[in-house]
Amino acid sequence: MASYRHLARIAVMQTIFEYEFLQKCDTPDLNPSSMLAYNIRQLSKKIEDKSFPEALLKCVLEKKDEIVKIIQEYAPQWPIEKIAPVDRAILEIGVCEIAFSTDIPPVVAINEAIEIAKVYGDTNSPKFINGVLSSVMTNHTNKRKS
Repeated sequence: MASYRHLARIAVMQTIFEYEFLQKCDTPDLNPSSMLAYNIRQLSKKIEDKSFPEALLKCVLEKKDEIVKIIQEYAPQWPIEKIAPVDRAILEIGVCEIAFSTDIPPVVAINEAIEIAKVYGDTNSPKFINGVLSSVMTNHTNKRKS
């Protein structure tokens, strides 16, 4: 059975995917918070506390430029626009949790990202996401120790 935070991460991933897609379509009046609320309602009634997914989405959107730079640093052979949109959304969440969250252990963030990639990505997504996020974790853990 999926945990509350696992389901919340899926809702955030769906919201990021949707938001980025609609931005490319020049859709006016995009409201990521409303999109997230809708995705939470559609996904599960088990997500009663909305503070975790709301904070995660806010972090990803506010730190988007930094997150993209980190992804590019650890996946240099993959230009950001060439990474599958679902994989990119999963990576953005994982990088946000590893680099900017103090209450999520990096290993948990990686495991969650891999599990989401197994369901929503393609055959190679879990391995790709694991490789990128493991490198991010190693580097950011070393930075915190210094």
